[in-house]
Amino acid sequence: MPATQKLRTAPRKQAIQPRALATVDAILEATARILVREGYDHASTNRIAEAAGVSIGSLYQYFPSKEALVAALMDRHVEEMSIVLQRETARVLDAPFESAIEHVVQAMLAAHAVNPKLHKVFVEQVPRVGRLQKIRDIEEGALRLARDFLEHRRTELRPGLDLDLASFIVVATVEALTHAAVLYRPDLLADRRMVNEVRDVVVRYLT
Repeated sequence: MPATQKLRTAPRKQAIQPRALATVDAILEATARILVREGYDHASTNRIAEAAGVSIGSLYQYFPSKEALVAALMDRHVEEMSIVLQRETARVLDAPFESAIEHVVQAMLAAHAVNPKLHKVFVEQVPRVGRLQKIRDIEEGALRLARDFLEHRRTELRPGLDLDLASFIVVATVEALTHAAVLYRPDLLADRRMVNEVRDVVVRYLT
């Protein structure tokens, strides 16, 4: 069994009191800064504790390892992305077809624009730390949303379209393009042209 699978990635204890919550937040913020600035391999619990302004003992009260810190930070990042997606896609079912597609594309770009430098570190540098199921949950939720939307708008789609397959292709296409923007062209995450072009790709495929 690889060593990374044996590492403890669960927090040692949960912060409840306001002061403890502030300490954990400072530690996670410091972890994010160190990961972005120095990379995963050069990050250490000692460096993170120093950057957070806490003792290494205080850090270890909550997190038993660097991997546990990164796992908690990934949890928070995924949750922030989920909140953006849910907020931005709440009213797409009854919007005009092209406007709805545009809104979903914009939501995906907005979700990936949540700290894109940290997202890039997670993708390129961080080993698997037991949090992939949360990412898969987001993807499955996007597939369900896409499938519901296409079923709701079936009369506006080209005849004979397989909705399950189409849902997968649409979600995978938008995800791949937004993911590529995070990795290689983060400037495009806030570029209106990106929204328009991806919208046109999806609309032409579906109609």
